[in-house]
Amino acid sequence: MAGKQKIIKGGLASILLLSLLLQAGCAFKDIDKRVFVIGFGIDPSEKVRNGFRVTLKLAKHVGDVKQATSPPYFYISHDAESIAEAIHDMETRVDKVLDFGHSKIIIMHRELLDKDLDTFMDFFTRRGDIQMISYVAVADKTAEEVISFEPAIETPASIALYNYFDNTGTESPFVVTTFLFEFRREVLGKGMDTIMPIIGIDEENDEFVIDKSIILNWGVQPLELTREETKYFNSLVHKAYGFSYKIEKDDLVMIMNFDQIKMNYKIVLDQGNPRIDMNITKVGVVGEASKRLDNRNLEKYDKIAAKEIKKKVEGLLTKLQENNFDPFGFGLRYRATRLSRKDIADEWERIYPEIKFNVKVKIELKSTGVVE
Repeated sequence: MAGKQKIIKGGLASILLLSLLLQAGCAFKDIDKRVFVIGFGIDPSEKVRNGFRVTLKLAKHVGDVKQATSPPYFYISHDAESIAEAIHDMETRVDKVLDFGHSKIIIMHRELLDKDLDTFMDFFTRRGDIQMISYVAVADKTAEEVISFEPAIETPASIALYNYFDNTGTESPFVVTTFLFEFRREVLGKGMDTIMPIIGIDEENDEFVIDKSIILNWGVQPLELTREETKYFNSLVHKAYGFSYKIEKDDLVMIMNFDQIKMNYKIVLDQGNPRIDMNITKVGVVGEASKRLDNRNLEKYDKIAAKEIKKKVEGLLTKLQENNFDPFGFGLRYRATRLSRKDIADEWERIYPEIKFNVKVKIELKSTGVVE
């Protein structure tokens, strides 16, 4: 009996080994047979009705970047009825495999924001080789212009746009970062609206300008925030540092730099008087002043700044409410802190237009700087 078992096991092992010989080779392509897609630009097509113009930023194969005599990137564009079709058609225009694994930026034209976002963005969220942490942004003019723009400060083998959003380069409260997974989740979900950065180019055509944002809500005209509104939103929601505030009092002009920002809020549903209690704390120092300062007057400066910042925040909240936008996620908090029921989302939509904002701002200046 034991001998039979050994024969059976040996036969199975032989069959398995022979089956390996019949397996096809892997689909691996050497790096010299690949071309890396660095970013996407998506515009409405002028050639295809209801179609798209897709522009790819591709990285050239360069042996030594320092000795390269031309830009290390090249660009191809194509018009088609869908994103997937445009990509497949562009595969016939290059002699290598399009590799999307290193792409981290997707730029859209403003006009596309009024379309069915879920449909044309479906290509990016379905593909396993496109990172869900890719950055999503809106072009101030055309996506093709932005994705193909090479700023004067961009160094070889570096993608300037990446540095704006990954916190390894510039850190500015004017720059909002939105990932592809956030975009997908917030566009399809309820309770929080998507906010995206707007990418422009300066008048001299030398550098990017990224200091504004735009908010999306399915079925509603997108709302653009000014650079000041973007700064306040980003500092409160994402605790973006580098926030500065200018105070002008009589003959005193002073710039405050805040390096710590905290915000918390609570939704209170009093009978017939729903409100949001928001507490904001900003900690910093005096960065510049038009005259000598006295540390004994820090409390005075705190109160002046707190009063003015409160007005700015209340103005932003009111603007968002009047236009039916909620990038802060108040609706999401409301749903998460109440018992789940079928009509809870509709209930918040009835409450939000009437809710009051009770904002309290506390400013804590640590000093007047190294020099008083």
